Amino acid sequence: MKKAPSPLISLLPIVVLVILLFATIRVFGSDALNGGSQISLLTTTAICILIGMAFYKIPWKDYELAITNNVAGVTTAIIILLIIGALSGIWMISGVVPTLIYYGMQIIHPSFFLTSTCIICVLISVMTGSSWTTIATIGIALMGIGKAQGFEEGWIAGAIISGAYFGDKVSPLSETTILAASVTDTPLFRHIRYMMITTVPSLIITLIIFTVAGLSHDASNTQHIAEVAAALNEKFHITPWLLIIPIATGILIARKVPSIITLFLSTLLAGIFALIFQPDLLREISGAAVSNFDSLFKGLMMTIYGKTSLQTDNAVLTDLIATRGMSGMMNTIWLILCAMCFGGAMTASGMLGSITSLFVRFMKKTVSVVSATVCSGLFLNLATADQYISIILTGNMFRDIYAKKGYESCLLSRTTEDSVTVTSVLIPWNTCGMTQATILSVPTLVYLPYCFFNIISPLMSIAVAAIGYKIVKRPLTICHTLFFCNKRTTYYT
Repeated sequence: MKKAPSPLISLLPIVVLVILLFATIRVFGSDALNGGSQISLLTTTAICILIGMAFYKIPWKDYELAITNNVAGVTTAIIILLIIGALSGIWMISGVVPTLIYYGMQIIHPSFFLTSTCIICVLISVMTGSSWTTIATIGIALMGIGKAQGFEEGWIAGAIISGAYFGDKVSPLSETTILAASVTDTPLFRHIRYMMITTVPSLIITLIIFTVAGLSHDASNTQHIAEVAAALNEKFHITPWLLIIPIATGILIARKVPSIITLFLSTLLAGIFALIFQPDLLREISGAAVSNFDSLFKGLMMTIYGKTSLQTDNAVLTDLIATRGMSGMMNTIWLILCAMCFGGAMTASGMLGSITSLFVRFMKKTVSVVSATVCSGLFLNLATADQYISIILTGNMFRDIYAKKGYESCLLSRTTEDSVTVTSVLIPWNTCGMTQATILSVPTLVYLPYCFFNIISPLMSIAVAAIGYKIVKRPLTICHTLFFCNKRTTYYT
């Protein structure tokens, strides 16, 4: 039997990664995702593999298999990312996002913009079960409205992400919700009901903060809003007909059409509407002097796969309507692949298991059990850079421990979501953090302080455990023990 690395040795790659990322972000700033962060992850992966092969005789094939499995696990996410890149570009140039911004600025009052943004994203994410879809569609439009109303991008992104991840956490359509319930053997709707004990108070506190911040915002200067609206109307053909696209997308989502198909059809429909309503913009993007079929086709293709930049009389609007298409997602995909390599190496070497075993030593009372789970979930998000892997590992690692101590499985499933699902977006090299930063064009560390729901949720989980509200601990009888052992044996065989 191979000897597992000690926790101290296992922490070495993590320490190196933190140092490298700190240096990279300090030197490159917002350009760190252009290659510096990827090199940091690959360097740390190499160090992890070197330690495992040289001192613990772990064969290369184990690392290769773990890395391959990790990369295979995110292939769907990569495809979705590429389609989201195409969708964000064509939704902008077709006039869908500009139309939503144009009408939204007239409906949503600046004093309640942040609160309204959070609530809108809550409703959409609960209905869709997807934070990624919510942020990639309505989130982009709300980002534009907020900027036009003079809000800082960190506040806007924080409101969008807080609302989007509420639904990602509690919606019965959400993959993370289903995964957390299934990994811990908890009935889905029991898991959701139990989560409300920590999730609803976290959201209420978040909405209060955004309301206070919105009321403190100077909404008296409407000239800027009027200028942006006028510039939008001048540059784009603004028409209610373009609202057919988000409505159709919502219908597809409500009918539970798979995400890839929904996003693809939405992109296709937006492309058709771009040809109908914005032919002059497509010609401008293609660089052709005369509008003909070739120029329209070229402009449409460039919008979907590449970067676009349209000049307007308003500097804020010019920056807002710039798009990156599918090519704008390549650095994110590159970073995800490197992160999966690091997570695979940490798993294959046994370092991940060695580090997480440290948390078990402090699990005595209820609050320490929950706190250890929260810390482990956050650590796994940092180490594996993927929320799905973190949910699976957290659930499997603590399931037997919770059962032995007599806790209900729903306590573990809730704590896993409180610590993993919502914090994944706060980590720059996590798949969620990278994706949302790319979609919203706001660096992770810029929006992090304003994602109040995501920050409060794990703390609320610990606070509820401290007061013991609705936490049942059954005395472990012989029958319970036998049942547990039989269940455990069945699981492993």
